[in-house]
Amino acid sequence: MRTVLCYGDSNTHGQIPGGTPLDRFGLDTRWPGVLQRELGDGWHVIEEGLSGRTTVHDDPIEGAIKNGRTYLRPCMMSHAPLDVVVVMLGTNDLKARFGQPPSEVAMGMGCLIHDIKELAPGPGGNVPEIMIVAPPPMQDDIKEWSSIFAGAQEKSHRLALEFEIMADSLEVHYFDAGSIIECDPEDGFHLSGNAHKALGVSMAQEIVAIGWVDNG
Repeated sequence: MRTVLCYGDSNTHGQIPGGTPLDRFGLDTRWPGVLQRELGDGWHVIEEGLSGRTTVHDDPIEGAIKNGRTYLRPCMMSHAPLDVVVVMLGTNDLKARFGQPPSEVAMGMGCLIHDIKELAPGPGGNVPEIMIVAPPPMQDDIKEWSSIFAGAQEKSHRLALEFEIMADSLEVHYFDAGSIIECDPEDGFHLSGNAHKALGVSMAQEIVAIGWVDNG
């Protein structure tokens, strides 16, 4: 049995566009659930999504619990050994209150990758396979969220390139979710059920393509 940890924000939590964090797609609709179905019984997919989660920032309004770096290490220790860690974060770092350019958001992602490598929660205490997933760019119209995410739409279009550069420099896997899906126009930054399905299927293909040796 191989294990995948999907570590992300509301789009890993499965928040329905236009809804609240309590309005979630069903387990089988959320992309980690689709990933589980696609990978099959030989894999265990752990879904760890939190609405509002950032890469490395304590949120001055929503609280320190939104800091993705704080929870990543105990989360990995709870679920180790892990064969793959997939990290899809970055959208919440673009909130106006953080004032971060895309390059700084990518540096935050880099901190998480360093933490994963340092802890080495893979089988035998090795570093697991790591995949950075760039979230799809936000829509221009983000409804009532326009003041909270002021200026984020343009930044979100540059996030994929910065994440790809970071992934290359740290020698980890990379996937651009914006290459296959778009954010739902209902609120402009969450994923529809169809987008979850497409992302889960693509992530399964990416994980299988890593290449795995059967250790018997």
